[in-house]
Amino acid sequence: MLNRLWHRFLVFVLLMSITACAGPEPLLRSNKHLQMYGKQMAQQDIDACRQKVEEAGLRPGVYQSGNAATGAVLGLTLGGAIGASAGVIGGITGVAIGAVAGGGLGMIIGLVGGAYKPLVPEPPYADAMVRCLSEKGYEVSGWQ
Repeated sequence: MLNRLWHRFLVFVLLMSITACAGPEPLLRSNKHLQMYGKQMAQQDIDACRQKVEEAGLRPGVYQSGNAATGAVLGLTLGGAIGASAGVIGGITGVAIGAVAGGGLGMIIGLVGGAYKPLVPEPPYADAMVRCLSEKGYEVSGWQ
């Protein structure tokens, strides 16, 4: 049973890593330019700006899989510590069980929470994208 649970967890992590590698997307504020040309044209302009910025050698630098991994490690560490301290009442066995249970639960919560952390690209990349989109008439209100 534990082996099957472990395989499911690994498949989940693999799927999160594969689907979470997309870079951050700019959020455009609704203005006259966006309303006049529509979302499809805006997406084409975003893609053109992304290509221009990446050809200049800049990369977004932030990926969800990295956020998920950081969250998992932090959750494992804190969950293990809290579980161990909660298990003190049960003696050595209680500490061990508490640490394992707390660490496992903390890792899962941290992994999922880290995967949904808002993305913010590296400042040089973000500045170049905002400048390019502003030149085209858009206003960037954030990143998703």
